[in-house]
Amino acid sequence: MPPADDTPEPRSRRERPAKAALTRQGIIDTALGILRDEGLEKVTMRRVAAALDSGHASLYVYVRNTEDLHAQILDVLLGELRPSVTGPGTWRDRVKGLLSGYGQLLMRYPGIARMALSTQPSGPNYLALVDTVLALLQEGGAHDRAAAWGVDLLLLFPTAVAVEFSAPAAKTEKAAALSALATKITTVDAARYPHIAPLSAALVSGDGGSRSDWAFDVLLDGILAANPPPAPEQDLP
Repeated sequence: MPPADDTPEPRSRRERPAKAALTRQGIIDTALGILRDEGLEKVTMRRVAAALDSGHASLYVYVRNTEDLHAQILDVLLGELRPSVTGPGTWRDRVKGLLSGYGQLLMRYPGIARMALSTQPSGPNYLALVDTVLALLQEGGAHDRAAAWGVDLLLLFPTAVAVEFSAPAAKTEKAAALSALATKITTVDAARYPHIAPLSAALVSGDGGSRSDWAFDVLLDGILAANPPPAPEQDLP
């Protein structure tokens, strides 16, 4: 008697459960999962398509390219901020709190921080963030055009800080590098560096929070005090 064959019968394609239809939201949700598990560098059209059991060409109906996919991921993450004009504290407290939250969000996703520095987002959550910052600047007395130009500076600062601190070096390596820099600055030759030497302690003082808070004040004071930029002669291309 021949041995029994335990090989399972191949299933007909007609018997297999139908795949869920592709949607923009489904693509973004899948991409977010890959981001959280593997990092932004793994969020590619092919990787997302594989996770969805689909051909990568099918994704282009919903997403223009990988850069567009990354920008949409950023916009979804910005939804966590829930920006609001109202709240406790002065207008300055509120705008600084919002910008600090934006920077902290970017620090949680290093790849997104680097992408935000080179990609211009335009999704609804990004626009809500910009709209709220503009409203708070106007509440503080900023000229409309100064607020319009100033919002870019205010968003650029926490983005740049997040990129700086999202470098792949280990925390211990970063701490060692900062310690070495502090030692170098506090022991410079006063004859060769006559301005660094007397300010050496101040140059390496303060933690990240106090320095960021001061930087936001500098930017806000500058926006309030600056002459408004010239009226645009034509729209940007």
